[in-house]
Amino acid sequence: MVPAGAHGKPPVVRLPCACVTDRTPEERREELVRLYHEVGDCRRCPLGATRTKAVFGMGNADADLMFVGEAPGAEEDRQGKPFVGRAGKLLDQLLGEIGMDRMRDAFIANVLKSRPPGNRDPQPEEIDACRPYLETQIGLIEPLVIATLGNFATKLLTGSQVGITRQRGRPQERELGGRPVVLYPLFHPAAALRTPKVLEQLREDFATIPALLARERERARPSALAVVAAGPDPAAEPDQLELLG
Repeated sequence: MVPAGAHGKPPVVRLPCACVTDRTPEERREELVRLYHEVGDCRRCPLGATRTKAVFGMGNADADLMFVGEAPGAEEDRQGKPFVGRAGKLLDQLLGEIGMDRMRDAFIANVLKSRPPGNRDPQPEEIDACRPYLETQIGLIEPLVIATLGNFATKLLTGSQVGITRQRGRPQERELGGRPVVLYPLFHPAAALRTPKVLEQLREDFATIPALLARERERARPSALAVVAAGPDPAAEPDQLELLG
């Protein structure tokens, strides 16, 4: 990241419009790269001055599945990549059990792009500063399913104060980043590392992800008539931006 930018918090953050749906994959990736540098320069809240590295996110920029956690931890702050500690290894293991890979099949990000000192809970002004970046990421990546990891991310993105224990494994239709998505609340892998029962439930919920993605892909698929009218898609297999960290 480039540690530059002005201190202080402007009243409004101006980000690229995430609701445009006719961008090519190449144009969306170019916007993501620009956003990556903007996040690296950001000083909209005090965390920008205390972090080691901003943690933008990583994975497939064309993924149908996106994971959203709370905030970077110590190792994520050091490397500038999300979910690289023990919880990240468990996330990779659970993905592997359902035949998926984080770099190929998902994009992983956090609500906050900077680590709160001591891993404390995010503050309202920090959420306000970072949420537009997450919304723009969603609009550019265009996922069909967003799996929220843990209580904090789930409550924030569902807009509900119902806890993760009651919401886990229940898909919900929402609008984020200017587009309709299905939110799929999951326990945080860190909680599963501490409690065997939570790990069992998390594994059960992961097992339903392939079917959920298949359903949403079918719902999003254009009709046969529309495909014939549009002709072949020259960008059907675009090059993928595999890492933004």
